[in-house]
Amino acid sequence: MSAQQMLKVFVTRRIPQEGMKMLQKAGMCNLSVWDSDEPVPRAELLKGVAGAHGILCLLSDKIDTEVLDAAGPNLKVISTLSVGFDHLAIDEIKKRGIRVGYTPDVLTDATAELTVGLLLATARRLPEGVEEVKNGGWSTWKPLWLCGYGLSGSTVGVIGLGRIGLAIARRLKPFGVKRLLYTGRQPKPQAQEVDGEYVPLDTLVSESDFVVVSCSLTPDTQGVCDKTFFSKMKKTSIFINTSRGAVVNQEDLFEALSSGQIAAAGLDVTTPEPLPTDHPLLTLKNCVVLPHIGSATYSTRGVMSALTANNLLAGLTGSEMPSELKL
Repeated sequence: MSAQQMLKVFVTRRIPQEGMKMLQKAGMCNLSVWDSDEPVPRAELLKGVAGAHGILCLLSDKIDTEVLDAAGPNLKVISTLSVGFDHLAIDEIKKRGIRVGYTPDVLTDATAELTVGLLLATARRLPEGVEEVKNGGWSTWKPLWLCGYGLSGSTVGVIGLGRIGLAIARRLKPFGVKRLLYTGRQPKPQAQEVDGEYVPLDTLVSESDFVVVSCSLTPDTQGVCDKTFFSKMKKTSIFINTSRGAVVNQEDLFEALSSGQIAAAGLDVTTPEPLPTDHPLLTLKNCVVLPHIGSATYSTRGVMSALTANNLLAGLTGSEMPSELKL
């Protein structure tokens, strides 16, 4: 392809090599990359997308009307290195006939594994235990010291039994979970695989020993985990969120944790991200916060990168995308 025919692509961050190599080998892209592990500043983003035929972005890049206007009429495709797409102005993108690629499925297993790990770490107080070893708090054996809650014989409630929710449920069942409750817009046939019971949200919240949030962020789910929600939970229950930070009202969660309304919480997602180091939640021993590492395995990030590149190339050539968001 001649230099004149090369299609301009703006990549908003340094991404795993699997994807970059594919874009370079394709021979059709005039690549412009924000070559950093840190997010592209807004001014550089607006400058970088000017005249672009394709944008490869991350969850932290807000692709709104201003960005679309800055890109101009050449823009054919936006490929995001994420399963979530709440950073994209979907209505405006649809109006302009721009195609969108994303990366569902490939991060399901990694996120489900992390969710189980976070649940166990929170329920069995692993970060506290590590800290006690380091600070000299480990003395003689005490019958109730660092006691937590186990999964055997418990009731687990999953809010949103989609791909990731089901993968979490599959992994939790072998721990001896007695009941698996789930809620969502409608019953899921695949819930039979994990003996899932479809129940109203109030029932799930009040009867579960572990409440796991695995839904997407929508106007209906924004802030759904609030004071009323936490007040219905058992005092011995554990709250886990690996979906989106905005699903939770963090002030209400802090109140529930500090007052003993619920036993503990584990979060891999927060609002904002990163969470400021002086945030009240970080003062609590019964709140485990991770830096949004649900999909952070080497293999998963490599596969995500390759899929994002493939989606972008398909969008540029007008062919079928491996994973297109249906607008």
